[in-house]
Amino acid sequence: MRLFHLIRILRTHWFYPAICFLLCSVPGWADQQSSSSPTTQEEILELSLEDILNIEITSVSKKAQSLSEAPAAIFVITNDDLRRSGVTNIPDALRMVPGLNVARIDSNKWAVTSRGFNGRFANKLLVLIDGRSVYAPSFSGVYWEVQDTLLEDVERIEVIRGPGATLWGANAVNGVINIITRNAADTQGGLLTLGAGSEERGFAGVRYGAVLGEGAYGRIYAKGFKRDEFVHTAGDDANDDWDMLRSGFRVDSQLSGRNALTLQGDVYQGNIDQTIDLPTLTPPYSQSVEDEADVSGWNLVARWQHTLSSTSEFTLQAYYDRTDRDEAFEREVRDTFDIDFQHQFAAGEWQDIIWGLGYRYIRYDFTNSLIMTIDPDSSSDELLSAFLQDEITLLEDRLWLTLGSKFEHNDYTGFEIQPNARLLWAPHPKHKLWAAVSRAVRTPARAEYDIRLLNTVLPPFSPDNPSPLPIALIIVGDSDYDSEELLAYELGYRVVPVKSLSLDVTAFYNDYDNLRSNKADAFSIRGTHVVQPLPFDNKRKGEIYGIELAAAWQAADWWRLDLAYSYLRTRIDTSNEHDDSPQIEVGPRHQASLRSAMNLRKDLDLDLWLRYVDDVKAINARATSVSEIDSYLTLDACLTWRSIKDLEFSLVGQNLLDDKHPEYIQESFTLPTEVERSIYGKITWRF
Repeated sequence: MRLFHLIRILRTHWFYPAICFLLCSVPGWADQQSSSSPTTQEEILELSLEDILNIEITSVSKKAQSLSEAPAAIFVITNDDLRRSGVTNIPDALRMVPGLNVARIDSNKWAVTSRGFNGRFANKLLVLIDGRSVYAPSFSGVYWEVQDTLLEDVERIEVIRGPGATLWGANAVNGVINIITRNAADTQGGLLTLGAGSEERGFAGVRYGAVLGEGAYGRIYAKGFKRDEFVHTAGDDANDDWDMLRSGFRVDSQLSGRNALTLQGDVYQGNIDQTIDLPTLTPPYSQSVEDEADVSGWNLVARWQHTLSSTSEFTLQAYYDRTDRDEAFEREVRDTFDIDFQHQFAAGEWQDIIWGLGYRYIRYDFTNSLIMTIDPDSSSDELLSAFLQDEITLLEDRLWLTLGSKFEHNDYTGFEIQPNARLLWAPHPKHKLWAAVSRAVRTPARAEYDIRLLNTVLPPFSPDNPSPLPIALIIVGDSDYDSEELLAYELGYRVVPVKSLSLDVTAFYNDYDNLRSNKADAFSIRGTHVVQPLPFDNKRKGEIYGIELAAAWQAADWWRLDLAYSYLRTRIDTSNEHDDSPQIEVGPRHQASLRSAMNLRKDLDLDLWLRYVDDVKAINARATSVSEIDSYLTLDACLTWRSIKDLEFSLVGQNLLDDKHPEYIQESFTLPTEVERSIYGKITWRF
């Protein structure tokens, strides 16, 4: 029934016939023999640490460069890291990155942030999949549960901690996550994965890639899963199980020696169960609702790359994205069209310039409820942007200066400028030092202008409300709400002191202004209750500073250790007498991750992953006090056996050190849950 439902969903979209035409009408699709990827699994395992530092990345400068030469705090999660870690979703994979705080709220929700300010809608982190933004401008954040693809087809995940606004624009304040899938030429042949376990109740994925013609390759994939519910802190079932189906395609064609074309798309549909605690104006002033959120969407991306000369090339990309989310307190349908042009060229021997233009159109349609209203319920936004960046060689092979800025115009705050200066010094080929100063902004979300949310009802004669009438706390949007601003200072050092050891250290200081807060407006009595509006404003300031460390040690030919550590300190200015927002820490002070990858035999791998997260605070569901979340230590293990060529068996245990533990509490509505110990088995067949 699920497979039939997925096929019906696919057929409702116009690009389904196009996929069939591309894959079926090209001669040789069905007859091609599978070919191996240019970079095999064995070759990846044999890379030295120095080779890994020279992995080609594109997110820092929007051009190809080695990781070691990037003047930014960047970390790369490779396809092999994903395979060996045993993770089944992208958020959990991000726990490898120093400076990133990943916390699971319940079975189907995550809070993910870089350098503080975590939450269900952490609003200072820009996330892209193959250049397509998945940041939700309606609420400022990312719905991580619907950001998925076949993990075996992910080439790498590039994570920048710190501002990336000069190239990527507003909302790339504390970081950028760029998920890059593999070229279709590298995923030829077939792949089938099957698995099940205690929490992963069942999952499957299939992909097939083949040659479409001279210089043209394609693949199609489908995946689905059913995940079990967690438990509430009281021990009862949380009713947050969920399932998802997803399918997609990608075609990469080398049209000529100078032209390359990529066309790709995805479609998904899921059912997400959740227990939410909604406020009411009658006793007991809240009700627990077992809700099933329906989520669906699709996207289509086209990208043309043209080489003008050996020192000049441009890229033109356009995408369309539709998302539909229907849950108890609201429904949102959002359509996004984006077109982006960028041109890179060398200006003489000492300058490398990249510039670009962009346009984005977003259409919102909301269905309001008694809990939440967006007025007007239908509207649209436009975003115009341009950027210019110049990398200047000051001393050949020794010193480089990068200067640039992003220029944007949005419908909320008008014109925004986000400049950036970076300096990279290489006193020795194995030693790289860099420094950066950047300005970035987070522009207002649609909700921060137009929302009216019944957030909490304080019962009469309660500790927070001694009056005889209940008080309804209403979050209210404000058309005067301004952009949040960041001025960031960074200093980094990379070194490979010996062939078997690499170190990457970053220190940073972030100075924030115009941070979001709430003020108590004049209250009014509405017969049976009191209405207390809490409109948004920008009265907070703050600073965050810290250190991030990534180290890798090849202890033996068959054993590698990867260490990640971060230290974070936060100071939020609470001196404003009109600021009625709860005061909380914005992230754990200490985080550490230690991964051990062992090739016990040619056909047997053992991977262990130990993680520590310091205690942290979060606003509870009532948003009137702060909840303490204790520190935790957890261990994952993955045992992989390749019995015969192209057939792989994996046994994975997650959160093995305790039976359950809490990681985060959503800001509103969702009840506290705990992450449970789990185990699952997986079979992977390549054909």
